[in-house]
Amino acid sequence: MNEMAAKILLVDDDADLLELLSIRLSASGYEVESVNSAEAALNHLDVSRPQLVITDMRMSGMDGLALFEQIHRTSPALPVIILTAHGSIPDAVAAVQRGVFGYLAKPFDSKTLLAHIAQALRLTPGSMPQTDAPAADWRASIITQSAAMEDLLTRASLVAEGDASVLIQGDSGTGKELLAQAIHDAGKRRARPFVAVNCAAIPEQLLESELFGHVKGAFTGAVRDHKGLFQAAEGGTLFLDEIGDMPLLLQVKLLRVIQERQVRPVGAAQAVEVNVRIISATHRDLKASVTAGEFREDLYYRLNVVALNIPPLAERREDIALLANHFLRQLAQKYTKKVNGFAPEAMALLVGAPWPGNVRQLMNVVEQCVVLCTGALVSMTLVQDAMHKEDVEMVSFEEARKRFERDYLVRVLKITAGNVTQAARLSQRNRTEFYKLLQRHRLDAAAFKHA
Repeated sequence: MNEMAAKILLVDDDADLLELLSIRLSASGYEVESVNSAEAALNHLDVSRPQLVITDMRMSGMDGLALFEQIHRTSPALPVIILTAHGSIPDAVAAVQRGVFGYLAKPFDSKTLLAHIAQALRLTPGSMPQTDAPAADWRASIITQSAAMEDLLTRASLVAEGDASVLIQGDSGTGKELLAQAIHDAGKRRARPFVAVNCAAIPEQLLESELFGHVKGAFTGAVRDHKGLFQAAEGGTLFLDEIGDMPLLLQVKLLRVIQERQVRPVGAAQAVEVNVRIISATHRDLKASVTAGEFREDLYYRLNVVALNIPPLAERREDIALLANHFLRQLAQKYTKKVNGFAPEAMALLVGAPWPGNVRQLMNVVEQCVVLCTGALVSMTLVQDAMHKEDVEMVSFEEARKRFERDYLVRVLKITAGNVTQAARLSQRNRTEFYKLLQRHRLDAAAFKHA
């Protein structure tokens, strides 16, 4: 997406002005969506995020400044321009002091408005980097239609322009490395290496050498000089995944590298200067780790200059169908299967699941479904099997109790070969009550006599 294709939300209770503005901005190449009240605008923002909001000040119900304050509370990086026929210098000063991007009094010149829009989109790029990188390529791997994710990507695009350290927090499987790679690709370092290391996956005794390098003979097995990942990422970005699992002794050395911008390879007498941006990630609560003495407070603040929190998949359910179909297309091509989509009940099951493993778990489930699918559509049964439904599907307490009762009765009838008297005794229920249970679950004891 380039600047001229940016999405703008117009808010005004004057239908004529709304239509006129929409025509003008569409003619200038913008994608325009319009609503006739602040309340409708907030509902719209729950569904999707534009790159800019332009709102009238005086409207029935919530006014433009109140709308801005609501937007700013949840999406502080989303710029808002306020238009009003009741403009005054005090109003303009108050609005700008609160963080409103622009304030124009009606009647306004179209060129002035377009200049304000262009400036807002340059300074708050939303979904585009301010470089000559191919438009929108930086976020191409992040599939979403979630308003929360769009807010996150807006913040990511802003932080990408500088060199501030970023701490990405989120549950396992939410896509922390994808976001780190996107930030790298949107920034000025994108032509240099992006190097990722999982601090939890490398044994403690090897992690220092992997990060900082070593010289020949530094330890047994060091048969040649090894540059380390800091030097491998020179000029680019080093992504430290699962930073919360880094040993305390190594945390001290990492802090020194960040402060001095130098690394000393293991066994080396001289330090080597490095120019690297650090993005780190963790699924842990690092603040709690600091309190528990498991993570250095000074390192925490060095890494956490900007914090980005990825919401779990269960909090962005509008993305589940989008992601599932995206993975389906990719995996059908990978396995050369003619699978076109999901049966409606299969998709309903996917959308309703809790997804403790997040996007990674969803991709694994879709992959298993594609591999085993023999028709054009993935069935609900395939999805159930792939998800181990009995373990992960959340159902109501009443439904769970019904399932348990029926499964229990079936097992008891199998054990007693359909003998109701024995089955009632084994389950410690009288025969009358046991028969009522069988009737409730439509079970015929006779069917078990020859099982």
